[in-house]
Amino acid sequence: MIKIGIIGMSTGNAHPYSWSSIINGKFDSDEINNAGYPAVSAYLQANVDTLGINAAKVTHVWTQDKEISASIAKSSIIENVSGSLEDMVGSVDAVMLSRDDPENHVAMAKPFIDAGIPIFIDKPLASNSTDLTYFSKEVAKGKFIMSCSSQRYSNECRTAKQDLTSLGKLELITAVGKKDWIKYGIHLLEGIFVLADDPKPVSVKHIGKDSKDIVHIQFENGLQAVVHIFMDIAPTFQISVFGQKGWRLIEIKNSYSQFRDTIIEFVRSVEEGKARLPFSKTEIIIRTLIAANESLKQRGKEIKM
Repeated sequence: MIKIGIIGMSTGNAHPYSWSSIINGKFDSDEINNAGYPAVSAYLQANVDTLGINAAKVTHVWTQDKEISASIAKSSIIENVSGSLEDMVGSVDAVMLSRDDPENHVAMAKPFIDAGIPIFIDKPLASNSTDLTYFSKEVAKGKFIMSCSSQRYSNECRTAKQDLTSLGKLELITAVGKKDWIKYGIHLLEGIFVLADDPKPVSVKHIGKDSKDIVHIQFENGLQAVVHIFMDIAPTFQISVFGQKGWRLIEIKNSYSQFRDTIIEFVRSVEEGKARLPFSKTEIIIRTLIAANESLKQRGKEIKM
């Protein structure tokens, strides 16, 4: 049995509750609802027959707030509330860092990376080149670091991908989503990259503005992508793929299945002793995310990759 520690909690991100419940196979809907996440308890209830990861159990939790930690522990029957990150080191076999504010990722991940404990870090891994370089160097030393948007394992993208050859040579992918570029643009980038077999980007250009992000990406193989992330539109995750012979619209709605499949891939990776998702794939997506933000700061300058 792999003992997993859940660490971190950021505003509006219910991943500590949902991931712990998916792994442990138990959830307290009243506790999750009281914490402000009724949508989470709803999809857990809808999928109650598939809850639980046999090879793993969340045994420890730590957040920056003892009351939040206790709430997460109650919500999914976690036995231990740790007093600090360092207290968890030595008590768990792997860690899932469930904050989605990347500016805190290095500091929170470092005690476990230093201790050689496998870690999964919530999307996006980093939002600046300095932090990304730190993680890249640690991976080069042999440290186990896995990170991605769960969109990589979405049923909708996987189902569409098996039919993409019928579209002919891919020319264009467009994507539309809500909220902010750093935390939610990563979802659409992950979907685009996995659909296109992780192509190499050669240039990135932000052609929108803050809160109305429009990003153009040119890939080495000739494929182009345009990503739209608007703060004030109806919630959606849509990706359209256009080939020379046809096109497909992909609406990504099943959060539960992609969370569960991401967790399963992490647990399988821990069992095998290395991340099944090559870090190089994560790194190039994060570099694209950062390049778009840099282009925005430079008033739409094209950033060469």
